[in-house]
Amino acid sequence: MSSIITNNAAIAALQSLRSVNASLSGTQQHVSSGLRIEKAADNAAYWAIATTMRSDDRALSAVQDALGLSGAVLDTTYTAIASSIDLMSEVKAKLVAAYEDGVDKTKINEDLTQLKQQLQSTSDSASFNGQNWLSWNSAADSADKSIPAYFIRNSDGTVRVGTVSYPINTPPPRTSTDVQYFVDNGGSGEYGILSTEAFAVEVGSAKNYVVLKGATAPATAVELAIDNSTTHEELDDMLATVEGMTKQMTAVASTIGSLSKGVGMSMDFAHDLSDSVESGVGRLVDADMEDESSKLTALQTQQQLAIQSLSIANSAPQNLMSLFRS
Repeated sequence: MSSIITNNAAIAALQSLRSVNASLSGTQQHVSSGLRIEKAADNAAYWAIATTMRSDDRALSAVQDALGLSGAVLDTTYTAIASSIDLMSEVKAKLVAAYEDGVDKTKINEDLTQLKQQLQSTSDSASFNGQNWLSWNSAADSADKSIPAYFIRNSDGTVRVGTVSYPINTPPPRTSTDVQYFVDNGGSGEYGILSTEAFAVEVGSAKNYVVLKGATAPATAVELAIDNSTTHEELDDMLATVEGMTKQMTAVASTIGSLSKGVGMSMDFAHDLSDSVESGVGRLVDADMEDESSKLTALQTQQQLAIQSLSIANSAPQNLMSLFRS
């Protein structure tokens, strides 16, 4: 039945056009944003997962920044340690040269003085962003160092950042293996490899030799120095003490090197993990641009056909009116 009151064909065509326009609008939004799921209304479950994972990815980025800072501190520290070990090798060489009969030990001592000053300067300069792991300046420096290493989301949804520790000192009395700092600039004289008596005590030296003696060092500490009256026995004690200090400095360098390698591996893992998270989120919410492009072309064609169909349907009442004019 045909009617000029109710145009069922126009109603159907209009519904089809509305449906096509809605689909076309959604596809155009996908194409312009590059996202298949942009808001919770698109897919609440996937949107929630993607939002959480994006938050975790930002936390991973912060962990990478913290690791980068820790890596810089470790690199600075290791560079200073390597330089200090080279200087200690020079100190040992000067002490060995002092064994030669007839040598002017006062001249050798002048070289030793320069080397000691350089050791002090090297340790004091090993600072990055206010952190110095070689120079002890206050009681606060005795706390173990902590380095952010990883980020974890537990099964219950809680998050935490993992750390690795670098031990500094144990309470007195100390042994040579307890000391990590190189110089003591403001403590008891026991917090630095170069300023503690522990090494002389362990080798049974007649005097408690130290390479650097701070203002607060114990009265029993004897700063390493030679003159023409220095005996071979005293040189033996000095050399044994310096050798023990160098051995501990090498152990510290090994620890710092291991930490630096661990931080580097953690940075690489955090970077790879961040890439994986980003890729996983993309699989959930990114639009398939080839598919969306194909849909866009098809929907534009459907829109044109729907408009044409609606135009034809709207002309039907006019066609009926022509019957009465004839």
